Amino acid sequence: MVFRLARFLKCGATAVAMTAAFLFAPDHACAQIALLVNGDPVTAYDIEQRSRLMQLSSRKQPSRQEVIEELIADKLKIQVGKRFGVNVSDSDVNTAVANIARGSRTTPENFLKSLESNGLNPNTLKSKLRSDIAWAQIVRGKFATRLQVGEKDIFDALEKKADGKDVGHEYLLRPIVFVIPRGSPAALVEARRREADALRARFQDCTSGVPFARALRDVAVREPIRRNSADLSAQLREILSKIEIGKLTPPEATDSGVEMFAVCERKETASETPGKRQVRDEMFSERFQAQGNNYLKELRAGAMIEYR
Repeated sequence: MVFRLARFLKCGATAVAMTAAFLFAPDHACAQIALLVNGDPVTAYDIEQRSRLMQLSSRKQPSRQEVIEELIADKLKIQVGKRFGVNVSDSDVNTAVANIARGSRTTPENFLKSLESNGLNPNTLKSKLRSDIAWAQIVRGKFATRLQVGEKDIFDALEKKADGKDVGHEYLLRPIVFVIPRGSPAALVEARRREADALRARFQDCTSGVPFARALRDVAVREPIRRNSADLSAQLREILSKIEIGKLTPPEATDSGVEMFAVCERKETASETPGKRQVRDEMFSERFQAQGNNYLKELRAGAMIEYR
């Protein structure tokens, strides 16, 4: 699962920051200072841990200089974040860890244990995430006007693609959950899935089906939600496009239990489509990367780097 890190480390350099406990650990080799970045130390332990993280994320061994350059960049990001008063809370970092774990189809606790089993201190990844979150806030705030993507930019990009009609849909959905207590055996999960399949077979429309589902044992019918297809993954868009109005999506096991969605309404919309969202995200990402790289070069040029 740790190799799924590659998907989540694409925004830039990875970061390693030591806690005081490690800095003053009995093993002096771990605390040996390798270089200073504007007075902030980078230790041999930092370099070893960053190298391990880069190897896990890219599946290839980086050179020592590549590791050092990324650590320098990370120190600069942290320093400029302090200068601008950017505060990334532990909650923000934990949320980012949880998102990575979810992408690896595991819990945050098990994900961090998997890092440790590969010789990586979880604080290494957490410090990297803290740096990336702070850097994103800085770049967005400092270059807000340059990062804006206008409707004409999107239209021109879509015209160049010319790959067919770009149609979006707005859905009205009712989440229906067959509740399962945490830690339940697989047999119970399978039994509840069969109950969900039975409901799906007889669910004909939202008007009669929702009250019927609400009356079932340990079944929760959530409040209706509206979702634009541009906000959904390609996989979920494909599933919803094949579901008839008034029918249920296939049951899926989640943290809450076995969940389905009643598709109560679907209508076309041109205001925001999957194609527009993709183009907007791509253009924003390109501009963000360019502005961030230029700013980092500026910081690097003015930095005082002292090797020990």
